[in-house]
Amino acid sequence: MDLQELIASRQTIHDFRDLALPEGALERAVSAAMAAPNHRMTEPWRFIRVGPETRQALLQISADLKGGGAPLSESGLDKLRAKMLLPAELLVICQTRQDKPEVAREDYAAVACAVENAMLSLWAEGIGSKWSTGGVTTDERTYRALGVDPAALEIVGFFWAGYSAKSDVPKPRRRRALEDVLRSVP
Repeated sequence: MDLQELIASRQTIHDFRDLALPEGALERAVSAAMAAPNHRMTEPWRFIRVGPETRQALLQISADLKGGGAPLSESGLDKLRAKMLLPAELLVICQTRQDKPEVAREDYAAVACAVENAMLSLWAEGIGSKWSTGGVTTDERTYRALGVDPAALEIVGFFWAGYSAKSDVPKPRRRRALEDVLRSVP
């Protein structure tokens, strides 16, 4: 598959099978992430590979947040377990904190580029991924569970990687036409 086809075909995967990734796939994806453009060469990305014990802790935090103080139904818990525990890998994507807002903005853009590189690296190997945010990514208990110092790093999302539970990859969503987003000026 050539690069244009790889980019155009990549899809976010929401439902994962309980199947390990090939050895080295995640490391290759993180290496690709580290090749992302970065204007000031701050290399602001940090990745935390989350093991089963910490994933269980994150599951409990998520359940607490989703329930809003009330226990989740069994079906709600099952859905949350599948989301938190089934994907082969969970990386927590962090960004180093910056005092200067203009550097922090550029760094966030670099982290987003890094995530896309990782997604494409995995997709080239037939592995799906999903970058997500939400209450669990900002909760102070998550920072503690991961050993992240919030003064030094900001969690910008969870990155799930694994094989799709569905045999057919979802069709790409309709995107705007090129002429709707690209214009030329003299």
